[in-house]
Order: sequence, then C-alpha cells, then structure tokens
Amino acid sequence: MTQTNAVPAVPAQEAPRLPRRPGRVHRAWFVAAVAFVTIIGAAAFRSLPGLLIDPLHAEFGWSRGTIGLAVSVNLALYGLTAPFAAALMDKYGIRKVVAVALTIIAIGSGLTVWMTAAWQLLLCWGLLVGLGTGSMALAFAATVTNRWFTERRGLVTGILTAAAASGQLIFLPLLSWIVQEHHWRPAAVTVALAAFAVVPFVWLLLRDHPADVGLAPYGAKEFVPKPAPVAGAARRTLTVLFSAARTGPFWLLAGTFAICGASTNGLVQTHFVPAAHDHGMPITAAASLLAVIGVFDVVGTIASGWFTDRFDARRLLAVYYALRGVSLLFLPMLLAPSVHPPMIFFIVFYGLDWVATVPPTIALCREHYGDESAIVFGWVLASHQVGAAIVAFAGGAARDVFGSYDVVWYASGALCAAAALMALVITRRPAAPAPAAVA
Repeated sequence: MTQTNAVPAVPAQEAPRLPRRPGRVHRAWFVAAVAFVTIIGAAAFRSLPGLLIDPLHAEFGWSRGTIGLAVSVNLALYGLTAPFAAALMDKYGIRKVVAVALTIIAIGSGLTVWMTAAWQLLLCWGLLVGLGTGSMALAFAATVTNRWFTERRGLVTGILTAAAASGQLIFLPLLSWIVQEHHWRPAAVTVALAAFAVVPFVWLLLRDHPADVGLAPYGAKEFVPKPAPVAGAARRTLTVLFSAARTGPFWLLAGTFAICGASTNGLVQTHFVPAAHDHGMPITAAASLLAVIGVFDVVGTIASGWFTDRFDARRLLAVYYALRGVSLLFLPMLLAPSVHPPMIFFIVFYGLDWVATVPPTIALCREHYGDESAIVFGWVLASHQVGAAIVAFAGGAARDVFGSYDVVWYASGALCAAAALMALVITRRPAAPAPAAVA
C-alpha cells in the first residue's frame, strides 16, 4: 500500500476531541446531499448518447460506427480524466474542480447545436464533455466519502453512486420526448442548462474537508486536520498508478471494472434504445425502460453499499457479475415491438445490478491502497470507461456489419462470467498484527 504525503499526527491540545451534539445531523450528510444533487445534474449527459444515434444518422448520414466513436471518446476520457481529477481535488479542493467541470460539460453540450461535421461531434461531445464528466466521475464520490466519513462509507458510496442513476431517471424520459417532438438540438441545450444550474449549489454549499467547518469526519472520535495542498497532481497520479500496477489486486479490479463498463455504459446505455427500435419499439418506450433501470439502480446500489459494510466485497462482485451475464444472454430473445412482462422482469433485474459493483470495488481499493485509494479507484474507473468505449464503438460497428446487436449481447454475457471468476481470485489484504502485550 502506497503511503505518501502523510499528514503528521496533531497533538491532543491542538486537535481536541469534538463530540457531536445530541440530536444534531452531522454536516457530512449535508455535504453528501450536495454531492448527490451535483452528480444528478451532471448525469444528464449520460441519458443523451443513446438517443442521438438515430437522429444524427438520419440528419447527417453519419454511420452508427462514426457516432459510436464519438461516444467512445467521451467514455474513454470520462475514465482517463478521473484519476487526475482526484489528485487535482487534493491540490485545489473539491469545490473548484467540480464547478469548472460542470461548466465544461455545459459548454461542450451547448456547442453541439451548431455542428455540421463528424469531427465537431468528436470535439464537443467526445473531448469537452468527456473531460468535464471525467472530473465528475465516481472518483469524486470516493473523495467525498473518504474525507467526510469514517463510518457508513459503503452506504454513502452506494447513495452517491445511485445519484447518476437518479439523473438518468429524471432526464431520460424528458430528453427522449424532446428528441421525438422537437429534434435533438433542444435536448442538447437542456443538458447544458442542467449542468450550469448546479454550479451555484456547488460553489455555495460544498466544502472540501470537515476541518473547514471545525468538525471531525462522521464517525471519527478525534479531530482530523485538513491536509496541506498536494503539489504535482499529475506526477502524483502517475506515481500512484505505477505503484498500484505492481500489485495483483489492481489488475483484477481494473479487469473486472472494464467488463462492468462494457456491459453497462458501453452496451446497454448506448445501444439499448436503437436495438429496441430495430425491433419496432418506439424510442420513447425504450427510453422509459432505461429510466426504469435507473429507478431500480438506486435501490440496488444503496443496498449494495449496505451489503458492502457487512459482507466480503469479493464475493459480492462475483455474484453481481454472474447475474448480469445471465441476464444479457436472455436479452436478444426479449426484444419486441411492445413492452411485455419478461422484458419488464429483465429491466428490474438488470437495474438492481447496474452499478451495484461500485461500492465493493471502492471498498477493495480502500482495503488495499489506503490513503491513495481515491486515485487508485480513479485508474480502475478509467479501465471501466475504456471497456465502455470499446463496446460503444464495437456495438455500433457490429450493427453496421451484421444488421443486429445480438452478437454483442452474447459476447458481453460471456465477459461477465469471466469477471465473476476474476473477482473471486482477488486476494484479501492481511490484517495488521496486533501490538504485543506489555508484561
């Protein structure tokens, strides 16, 4: 475990114990609430790519593979930016990084309304929105959780992870209706305005560390001083990567999370709507099914956080991936012009498992990498988005070549089975030996 930039212990007289007042809600829960709303605002972008494929293909004649490539760039940058954003939060603070990221998302989404060539889609939606959302990735949730909580970390991680699903739930039906009734440009403007609207909440209400308001983290018995800003964010991020890359658990976590991204963001989120439309289902109906996935994702992810506080995270991951793989193998048989009970069962089942993998993955990063776990998880998240990017492109290319998405569903189901086996072989970190008793 890498231990750099450690903060020396503060003497008791400089860091007095700060007991909570009876009946008072700890400030950490308010910070978590602001983070939840912030992630919801940024999550609007996650609802749009799958809705853009058919309209952009119809208006500009771009192939689905070309459009999928822009989505791939977006997803890859979403992941690759995350570890650097975690380090930048250590240097400049959470509030500044998140406010800038939301502004970049809004600018990138807003500029798409004037695009006339495919390279402009790559620039606006791929580069700008990818960079902005990467700074709002789950590494942000991990940083907030690590700083503000020492207890209930699994639960808080689950709640913040579920915020992305809630954003999808809020925006997807609205955006699908806008695309169908008013074309895709007003939908892109809606995403831009949603990101801009959250910036004031971040600037006024979010705080970087409990010490900023004179509190200990939730569950801590002693005051924790705020660490000094860490210089050399890029160098530190790469140093942490090189250190973690020398350990087996990192590669297993990165591999399983790459498959997680391939089977969710890259496949279902990007291609479910056009795949269902291929079978005669209206776009609004297919988008509503994705929104239902968002509903049950909230339940499943929060429950997963609760389970992570109580059960072996490795076994939880194995169960989640195995169940996801089985469900994907059945999906090609369920697609039809109308919504029927077996499809509803798939949507509920898949929704409960959508990002239930996040809390146990963050817990394993914390177990193996300690103080550097947020940055390590940022790199693990990068693998998640690279997997998503590959399948976002491959799914569109497969549709162009084979005329259907069936081969991609089956391949993703097989990958999930491999991820379940990989999760089981992650080693447990040996517990620290107990101090010897003094005679």
